[in-house]
Amino acid sequence: MKVISIFNQKGGVGKTTTNINLCSYLCMEGYKVLSIDIDPQGNTTSGLGIDKRKLNLSIYDVLTSDLSIKDVIKQSELISNLYIAPSTMELAGAEVELIGTDNREAILKDKIASIKDDFDFIFIDCPPSLGLLTLNALVASNSVLIPIQCEFYALEGVGQLVNTIQLVKRSLNKELEVEGVIMSMFDGRTNLSIDVVTEVKKYFKDKVYETSIPRNIRLAEAPSFGLPILLYDGKCKGAEAYECLTKEFLRRQK
Repeated sequence: MKVISIFNQKGGVGKTTTNINLCSYLCMEGYKVLSIDIDPQGNTTSGLGIDKRKLNLSIYDVLTSDLSIKDVIKQSELISNLYIAPSTMELAGAEVELIGTDNREAILKDKIASIKDDFDFIFIDCPPSLGLLTLNALVASNSVLIPIQCEFYALEGVGQLVNTIQLVKRSLNKELEVEGVIMSMFDGRTNLSIDVVTEVKKYFKDKVYETSIPRNIRLAEAPSFGLPILLYDGKCKGAEAYECLTKEFLRRQK
């Protein structure tokens, strides 16, 4: 069993899209997967067809009380083998509520301990910030999957991102590794996309996945219907890319 955070402190780089679709395709390959949504925006939750307005309990309650994570996990009605620990807007207040708590960076790690044997993979969709929620995810994880958008400003945040991971590794989680880097919103017709990939490969070397995720309207539309891309339009370029990425991800596990 492996716990993987999907993290980049920049917003809009494809974290949630990657989380939803990588989890979905892994389930299609026969793996049992849990997706933990610790972003207060709850985009993974709604993107996997869960109505946040109808939730009585969420990951917020797990982090701020004695509640077990088992009590909030929901099985997906869309894909067998896929389970979700959903998020709601209440989570935005959790960082303030947890400030006085002992061992506050390791709450999620302690909660996950009780379910580690229940899943093949646990993915954590992080918020685009470096607060206590993200720290909890990084402390609970074996590795970090980093989506990077193929644009000029993407490179500016890479150093800070790596520093954050190294800081957590030194002080809170010695096991933490970079799982891989996914180039998102790639457009092979532009020099910019190709240049950004080249620069990122200089930095992360063989950690960069060969499969990049293209700019794709169908990928952008799917979450508004509460569907992963394989159920929304399994033949589009975005779906093909995530299917290839999943196979590459599994090859790298071996």
